[in-house]
Amino acid sequence: MYNFVPFLLYFERGIMNCKKLILIANILAVCSFASAQTNEMWQRVEGDVAANRYKEAFERLHTIEQAIQNNANLDAQGKAAARYKTSLIRMTMYMKMHRSANAEEHLDKMEKFANASGDEKVKNDLLYNKAIYYYTFGQTSKGNEVFKEMAAKLTASKEYDKVDAAYKLLIEGGKKSGSANMVAQAYSGYIAWKDSAAALKLADVSGALKEQIQAGEKEIAEKDSKLATRQGIIIGLCVLSVILAAVLVIGALLIMRLFALTHKQKKTIRQLGENIALKAKFTSNISAQLTPTLQKLNGMQPEVKALLDFSNHIQTLSQLESTIGETVETEEVSLPAFCEDLMNQVRGKEKRDVVLAVDAPKMSATFNKEYVSHILLHLLNNAVKYTPEGGHIHLDFKKRSVHKCQFLVSNTGSVIPEEKREDVFKPFLEVRDLTVGDGLGLPICQQMAIKMNGDLSIDPEFTKGTRFVLSINA
Repeated sequence: MYNFVPFLLYFERGIMNCKKLILIANILAVCSFASAQTNEMWQRVEGDVAANRYKEAFERLHTIEQAIQNNANLDAQGKAAARYKTSLIRMTMYMKMHRSANAEEHLDKMEKFANASGDEKVKNDLLYNKAIYYYTFGQTSKGNEVFKEMAAKLTASKEYDKVDAAYKLLIEGGKKSGSANMVAQAYSGYIAWKDSAAALKLADVSGALKEQIQAGEKEIAEKDSKLATRQGIIIGLCVLSVILAAVLVIGALLIMRLFALTHKQKKTIRQLGENIALKAKFTSNISAQLTPTLQKLNGMQPEVKALLDFSNHIQTLSQLESTIGETVETEEVSLPAFCEDLMNQVRGKEKRDVVLAVDAPKMSATFNKEYVSHILLHLLNNAVKYTPEGGHIHLDFKKRSVHKCQFLVSNTGSVIPEEKREDVFKPFLEVRDLTVGDGLGLPICQQMAIKMNGDLSIDPEFTKGTRFVLSINA
């Protein structure tokens, strides 16, 4: 009788293998579906950010982060890289909303996730987005520092195309945001890097060819007895010399093309600056034409006086914006007498029992006295206006480094909300009753600070009231 047992065992094993294959196929299908869903969520989030639908974007990011956390197919480094992307999108939204503190919080998270990912591409992307953050919130020197670090890393690894693309993206971002300062800074760095990169590329090619020539000469010396080999090497050296000459010609052509491109981009930047200057001049002219008419009205009326002040402020702001690139004159000023004189100009205007104090070292500093006096006197008048009875007003001077000093104007009382700290330096954000102020005082002060190669900001760490910090770089 024929034995069917082996056949049945073989058939049973075949069925089990089929079941395993079906199970594996189902698992792969589920993973593929989950991956497709995640990709679709990323696309929707990016669409929400582009359309300023921030609430929907934050909700989708929360869902994506849960999916990342529960994804068993991702190791710790993969999850860190994915979380880096969610923090980047959050930072981008907060930057668009001008919420610097929230943006900085997610920038710190991005740095943590980038380091945890162990991916150099993610780390380089972090440096680029750091630069964008600093440029966006007016920290130009920090932005330049970070961007140079990124460019140096990519240049060292000979990834010249990536550096070139990053610079072009930064310049394009500056043009779209209308920031002439950001465009100028990025373009200046780009031109400097282009020159050095062209030299490096030429040096790389020349170095490689020189090494080949040296290797050929060594081989000739070692095989001096073999005439045929020696002749072949000499021919090879001649070919390499021709290649080197060709490379030098190509390098010269590239440099000529770079000069042509540089001329074109300089023209674009010059036109952008001229457009900004024309806009400022147009605004100033309108204000100047209104002034004679307003002066004929009764200047004792609050409304007429407010209009005259508003017209003068517009002319001042326009003039500062149109001459932002021009240097200002400086002089050496004795600090104790200078600070005491400013405080004396507001003394007597304060409320009852308000203490006025000056802390200035017995030394001199070099700056534009007219601009600094205008800024500090405006800040002190504001402090006198908003400091309650029994409060304190301080004017301090700090020497931060050889080339940097700061004036600090502090007062106790109400605190400016965090979400409004950036807006106080921006003109024309809201419709105002001009009889109670036109809101141009602080924008004018900040433009003066920028023109002195400095900055005017609010100290976020001071919580007993408000502290304005005027930074001046020599």
